[in-house]
Amino acid sequence: MTAHSLIDDIRAAVLQLRGRLLENQSLADLTWFRVGGPAELLFSPADEEDLATFLAALDPSVPVTVIGLGSNLIVRDGGIPGVTIRLGGKAFGSVEIDGETIRAGTAVPDMRLAKAAAEASLDGLAFFRGIPGSVGGALRMNAGAHGGETTDVLIQARGIDRKGTVRTFTHAEMGFRYRHSSAPDDVIFTSALFRGRPGNREEIEAEMERVTAAREAAQPIRERTGGSTFKNPEGGKAWQLIDAAGCRGLTLGGAQVSEMHCNFLINRGGATASDIEGLGEEVRRRVREHAGVELHWEIKRIGVAAER
Repeated sequence: MTAHSLIDDIRAAVLQLRGRLLENQSLADLTWFRVGGPAELLFSPADEEDLATFLAALDPSVPVTVIGLGSNLIVRDGGIPGVTIRLGGKAFGSVEIDGETIRAGTAVPDMRLAKAAAEASLDGLAFFRGIPGSVGGALRMNAGAHGGETTDVLIQARGIDRKGTVRTFTHAEMGFRYRHSSAPDDVIFTSALFRGRPGNREEIEAEMERVTAAREAAQPIRERTGGSTFKNPEGGKAWQLIDAAGCRGLTLGGAQVSEMHCNFLINRGGATASDIEGLGEEVRRRVREHAGVELHWEIKRIGVAAER
């Protein structure tokens, strides 16, 4: 099915569509690495109802991919077939506070969630200041930093499945583990409810400043990067294994293992998605040979390779 016929079929099936539906849309500018091919179709729903209507009408054979802020993501050079969905705007970007609970849309940046909690003198969410992603990504991978994880503060999550059905997941139903959630893959999260605890605003903001300072001192945050590349193996640190395997500063094309923090890959300029992913695989190979440890990707890699 071509992009032209796919977009025509979707518009015919969903006559009341209110969101934006674009074809052959570049995704490189939507990722922190600034690499990758286009989305066959990119859909930005107007609100939750629009998303549910769209999914209910969409042919089940059409693949659906969801992206957020693109901070922990490699889009391969051949792009993403089918429909790519990106949530944004007021409908998915609001934060509401009621007593000790915070409801946030999944397009809300984690840093903004931390700030909103601090302004309401709610403690326990300051760790989100150190995560360069959005609430949706935090739910999907149990994001954490500086001693805290999403599982520590989540009450429930709300989303829409591939059939367009609105579903709510309790904390237990999320099945959180280290950098992982067991929620169904076809669910697109739309909002989440968190619980903080009463605290002192000045102390919370001071903690957030410490998180920011630690991140700036240890991570190449001003580079084109995708955050931590590999999950820490049980009982160890990925960066230490990478360093011991002689990979600090290693390059492939325009990609490089950061000299500052070697669990970060960076685009030095002109890198392709293939360069970055290939460098990551070379790091995995060297660590495997040197230490006998299998590193697992933390960065999500999606799409297809470019045709040669």
